[in-house]
Amino acid sequence: QVQLVESGGGLVQAGGSLRLSCAASGSIFSINTMGWYRQAPGKQRELVATVSRSGFTKYADSVKGRFTISRDNAKNTIDLQMNSLKPEDTAVYYCNGVDYQVRIYWGQGTQVTVSS
Repeated sequence: QVQLVESGGGLVQAGGSLRLSCAASGSIFSINTMGWYRQAPGKQRELVATVSRSGFTKYADSVKGRFTISRDNAKNTIDLQMNSLKPEDTAVYYCNGVDYQVRIYWGQGTQVTVSS
């Protein structure tokens, strides 16, 4: 089993920055890919960014050039640096982990609100 705990959400003005962190515990060596997803009110959960254990990253087109995902395998953490935030980035952000058996784990979510 894997547990994921997010931190770092909050309220920020448009154009501002926030940094989200996710700490993994439990069977951490079974985790391959980790990432961030988000869900806005009335919308489906969508991919924001992912990073593999080897460091390969993937971003949604809507955040490319503004968000940066990073991973520290020694600390079992991932971060999401979000710059140039827009009101449309407002959502609950969820940390995600996928193990080598393709089991999926989710954190409890953290709210990010960008005011215009």
